[in-house]
Amino acid sequence: QRNRAGLKDPNKPIGSFIFLGQTGVGKTQLAKVLSKQLFDSEDSLVRIDMSEYMEKFAISRLVGAPPGYVGYEEGGQLTEKIR
Repeated sequence: QRNRAGLKDPNKPIGSFIFLGQTGVGKTQLAKVLSKQLFDSEDSLVRIDMSEYMEKFAISRLVGAPPGYVGYEEGGQLTEKIR
């Protein structure tokens, strides 16, 4: 409601959502519909398949490599999408 009234903080996201459930129950479809209704575009949706991050070391793919490691200047999949 604050976003539609023009009272949003430009440095904060309008919303963050996590959908849990079994395969095929409609999580992705729900996210697309919410994105379209709340933000007027499916392009505002950042979809991350968390099954790709099962291993402990995989977090660096999401947020980027720590300082001193190869690929530090490059961001992760999440950090690059929200820049």
